[in-house]
Amino acid sequence: MSGEKRYYVYVMASRSLNLYTGVTSNIYRRSLQHKNGEIDGFTKKYNINRLVYYEVFEHIGNAIAREKQVKAWTRTKRLALIKSINPTWQDLAEDWGGKAELQIPRFARDDNFLDKSEFPNQSLTSDKPLGLENKDVAAAESEISPHSKSKTA
Repeated sequence: MSGEKRYYVYVMASRSLNLYTGVTSNIYRRSLQHKNGEIDGFTKKYNINRLVYYEVFEHIGNAIAREKQVKAWTRTKRLALIKSINPTWQDLAEDWGGKAELQIPRFARDDNFLDKSEFPNQSLTSDKPLGLENKDVAAAESEISPHSKSKTA
């Protein structure tokens, strides 16, 4: 289904387990709208802001039919559906929309951040890669050089 339009039937819950079932084409955006109280009505009034269940569909007609089916179920049956997939009632969108931290690998950081104790024999002005001996540098450069010729037998 990659590259195709997707539709979602989802269930949001409050801490006191009030439930809301809906359908959307963008589960990420819709979850954040519920979390931020941007949708007036039932979900805002009862603070229903935790995504506890969702299903993915390729066709909107199928998604709407499933939404109607789930909405027609008893509360007990909807609770069982959620528990079958999410027994701990974890908010599936808990970290969505939060501030993303950039995680730069230690070796890719600016030279100013290098800990000299990690590479005591390495000058920070050297062109050779950290941690490699001269003979290893030549071998490493030949392996990654796009112009290196392959050996034929």
